[in-house]
Amino acid sequence: MHDVKANGASIPAIGLGTWTLKGDECVDLVEHALKNGYRHLDTAASYGNEVEVGEGLRGSGVDRDQVFVTTKVWWTDIAPGDFERSAEASLTRLGLDRLDLLLVHWPNPKVPLEGTIRSLNAMREQGITRHIGVSNFPTKLLAEAIRLSDAPLVANQVENHPYLDQSKVYEACRKADIAMVAYSPLYRGGELLEEQAIRTAAEQHGKTPGQIVLRWQVQQDGVVAIPRTSRKERLAENIGIFDFTLSEEEMSDISALRNANRRIANYDFSPEWDSA
Repeated sequence: MHDVKANGASIPAIGLGTWTLKGDECVDLVEHALKNGYRHLDTAASYGNEVEVGEGLRGSGVDRDQVFVTTKVWWTDIAPGDFERSAEASLTRLGLDRLDLLLVHWPNPKVPLEGTIRSLNAMREQGITRHIGVSNFPTKLLAEAIRLSDAPLVANQVENHPYLDQSKVYEACRKADIAMVAYSPLYRGGELLEEQAIRTAAEQHGKTPGQIVLRWQVQQDGVVAIPRTSRKERLAENIGIFDFTLSEEEMSDISALRNANRRIANYDFSPEWDSA
């Protein structure tokens, strides 16, 4: 497994996203993923599956210290006091003695960022988490979070796929040595995977279109991808992307799809996104 280095953290370049995974299915999939080479698990308080993710980790037989575990504090809980309670509850549900990465899941315009970042740092200082970061932070808010934080932020987890131009956030992350962690890295599958640039590269390399998109993700310096799947057979496919390299032309042709500028995760509480 290849790791992305970011401000002292070493983050496996492919992780298992667990959003929507529930109950025994979640336990089983996490366990299976770890037994088959995954070393990075991504969950969140809002997913309602931290207990199952922890159970899958313990059931896998893989040493805890070999697995990078991320969770997130939901945007309604990021005020000082609420933040600490949420992080500690996540740790208890996971059944761990510490997290590897704790993220602010979304910014909240009604909660001053200064207090949130102070609480985030406190969780690191108290040993609840080894590393800290943010999620869904556009460049202006990211710059503010970096300025307010005593400890270096190691990640900004954002929606990223070939149909969305995240170049401004990406450049801001690179400048600050922060990993850009891509959620929804395959868009919604289907239409994206039928794109000619992706199908041509898949035929050229003897890979699936999904593997081509994930390779496009991690071949960019400082990018981590956390694809979610509910199918065990997809786990091996999603991690089997480190034995080939896309050419500069292939990377460029896939990147050109960003002109579509389609965003999946856009809610009433979303921040003001960077313009393309």
